Amino acid sequence: MTKEITLPVLLAFMLWTLMFSPWTSVYIPFWIGMSVSALILIGLSLYLGGKPQLSIKPIDLVVGIGLAVVLWGVFWVGDKVSQWLFPSFARMQVDSIYDMKSGWSPWVLSALLLLIIGPAEELFWRGYIQRRLSEKVQPWMAYVITVGIYTLVHLFSFNFMLIMAAMVCGLIWGLMYYLMPQRLGAIVLSHALWDAAVFIWFPIL
Repeated sequence: MTKEITLPVLLAFMLWTLMFSPWTSVYIPFWIGMSVSALILIGLSLYLGGKPQLSIKPIDLVVGIGLAVVLWGVFWVGDKVSQWLFPSFARMQVDSIYDMKSGWSPWVLSALLLLIIGPAEELFWRGYIQRRLSEKVQPWMAYVITVGIYTLVHLFSFNFMLIMAAMVCGLIWGLMYYLMPQRLGAIVLSHALWDAAVFIWFPIL
């Protein structure tokens, strides 16, 4: 990988480790850290890679909303299966994820997820990393590598459910981008809506 890809990936690893690691996360207000990190990464990607092809057409609204609904359903089913297989372990890990929103206004978190965190993450991971990798290697390989990186940046959370959630999201959004890169707007919308839905509007409890 060239430095235009390596440097942003290393920065993402550093930022996500600071936010999620038990050694450093206690010193960083999570939602502020997440918002700032997302803005840093999207700013860097725009500087290094230019503006991604992004448009929102009526079909993108339909696809984005539909994909967010489907992804929420996938996680609802996954939650029930994991709680059936590992009831105490799964519930404890999922609860620790939802504890992150404790003390925050749901309106503020909804705005951050919809307007900053969700869109910036998607523009970085699919609109920059997967796009630039696709210029260097076969698109299917770029998809696999991006999913792997997106999963691994969550590793130091030491939360198995969060790591698996990142992998599932990466697989679905990355596959969508692999199949229809022209639908990046729909993918960005689905990420923003799914974030707000699963964390705030319709939490999976």
